[in-house]
Amino acid sequence: MGHSLAIVTSEHPGGPERPSDMDDIDLEGEPEVRHAAIPDADTAPSESVLTVIIAGLANLAIAGAKLVAGLLTGSAAILAEAAHSFADTTTEVLLYTALRRGAKDPDDRHPFGYGKESYVWAFIAALFTFVAGAGFSIERGIDTILRGEEAGDFLVAYIVLIVSAILEGISFIRAVRQVRGEATRWRTSPFRFLRATPDTAVKAVFLEDSAALIGLALAAAGLGLTEATGDPVWDGIASIGIGVLLLIVAATLSVANVSLLVGRAVPRRLHQRLRAELSAVPTVDRVDQLLTMQLGPEDVLVAAKVDFADDATGADIEAAADAAERRLTTIYPSIRYVFLDPTRGRAGRAEPDR
Repeated sequence: MGHSLAIVTSEHPGGPERPSDMDDIDLEGEPEVRHAAIPDADTAPSESVLTVIIAGLANLAIAGAKLVAGLLTGSAAILAEAAHSFADTTTEVLLYTALRRGAKDPDDRHPFGYGKESYVWAFIAALFTFVAGAGFSIERGIDTILRGEEAGDFLVAYIVLIVSAILEGISFIRAVRQVRGEATRWRTSPFRFLRATPDTAVKAVFLEDSAALIGLALAAAGLGLTEATGDPVWDGIASIGIGVLLLIVAATLSVANVSLLVGRAVPRRLHQRLRAELSAVPTVDRVDQLLTMQLGPEDVLVAAKVDFADDATGADIEAAADAAERRLTTIYPSIRYVFLDPTRGRAGRAEPDR
């Protein structure tokens, strides 16, 4: 091509829009429509913080009530639920830390910001759920099955379960509203949003609240069967079931956070759209390589090796770089950094969607 190496960088100083990672995102609308489908930069992060705070306060109140009921009744399932809620409370504290630490501005030592730190704290939160919540619940269940337990006042346990279900329901409704709202803005289903979103905080709250409600149902069933049959083995089975439920949640969140920590790309469909937009820029002959990475819940990096026309001047390349930035951020305002390298490179993720 004859052009010397040049790198074009773009950073949005006003703070990025919240990213999404939807496989079926609708990118075919006009620019105004695309922007309307994207969460506001200022409200989206604060919405996740509020969701985490509400969940944390609800879990703290529930944990205390369950602990008292568990000690009064001797129920392994209720004590397992108390451990579950205490684990969830600690998780919310860690998720709050993740949101705050990940939102720190870039500095000289961390020029791409601290977005990935949020995934570190979220991963620690998932491990805590695995060790503290699931481990205790399964251990208590096995001990109850092997040794039995002395039954206490079942009425107290039932009252606590009902109150807990109400409080958990309030937190769950808040999480559902956020998930549905963001899924609607991205024109995708709530399931796909939860599966692919880089905002692991809202995913964690939704999964934990869902598991909490299911756990309450298991505890109630265990207590009811124990009271009806006089056999505490049902209470122990319910406790083990709660532990297994927590294991599933912890494993799901751990896998998601590890993928983002390693450096996950944007979805394939969005990747192909970004490539098409770059290829459509005047003076661009071909995009040899396009790489993307989720730097954090709110930041995306785009780097590309671009083959410009042989007769393109330096001014043409600069104009093309500006046009490329505008095209990409119109599609996906969460793109905070854009690097274009006018040198040949191997193809990267260029195959069509399947």
